[in-house]
Amino acid sequence: MTAVADARRILAAKSKSFALAGRMLGGEARDRAAVVYAFCRRADDAIDLAPAGKHADAIARLRAELDDVEGGRATGDAVLDAFGEVARACRIPRDYPAELIAGLEMDAEGTRYGSLAELGLYCYRVAGTVGLMMCHVLGLRDDRALPRAVHLGIAMQLTNICRDVAEDWQLGRLYLPADMLAEEGAADLVSALGGQFPDAARRPVARVVRRILAEADCYYASADRGMFDLPARAAFAIRIARLVYAAIGGQLAAQGYDPLLGRAVVPGRKKLALAALAAAGEAFSIVGGGMRNGRVPERILLFSPDVLSLP
Repeated sequence: MTAVADARRILAAKSKSFALAGRMLGGEARDRAAVVYAFCRRADDAIDLAPAGKHADAIARLRAELDDVEGGRATGDAVLDAFGEVARACRIPRDYPAELIAGLEMDAEGTRYGSLAELGLYCYRVAGTVGLMMCHVLGLRDDRALPRAVHLGIAMQLTNICRDVAEDWQLGRLYLPADMLAEEGAADLVSALGGQFPDAARRPVARVVRRILAEADCYYASADRGMFDLPARAAFAIRIARLVYAAIGGQLAAQGYDPLLGRAVVPGRKKLALAALAAAGEAFSIVGGGMRNGRVPERILLFSPDVLSLP
């Protein structure tokens, strides 16, 4: 299918970390995961690339397209139509992509975040929902693990936010919570947004980044407890993505969490080492008797403060 081939190319070009994990899935799950990624990337680009003053129109168009997908209507867009097929085959609830679009709307509106809890809602929408969609694609075995999938998405998004502080700054975006910035001595940072990054803010921002990455680590740890509820091969692939993303935080730590020292990247050799570690972790979970039963979840997990709560 041309749409699947296109989705694979999009995945390979836009996310080497997810592409590596995807290769471990194999078969139909790999193709479906690539289609979900391409759909999410398409939606994200629709907002990021929208002309000034046209973001509301872009959001309205995304919602109309989702209505078409939900209604089973062909759109003529290969990625959208392929996503519709995957959503129907895997019984992905409409609420998940709808919440994703609501998160993109927060970007379109230039939402600022006063606290980590407010940022958590954004992370849930743009990344936790992707975890929920992937649960259906990968054949999640127990719906009690759905919050763990949300936590993995949140952890990854918090890592993204910390990695991309400088890039987001140039786009006029600031995701770091205002209360943390104030506590670390950068309360007025937003007033300089889009211009030259204030040198005096580098150390306070580094301290905020360190705190957010510590929070991300807690969400990664929670997500680890949901690996037993995935089929073995899917768990292996997800472990790879989880370890590689967490390693981005390690690269940031090596840079002193400084937002201006360049984009943190995990070298290819280290990724391969992490893949081996993921294989060892999955082997241990199987030998240790992790229970893997056989049903796909029906419950729809919508956002509530409990979703952000760590055990």
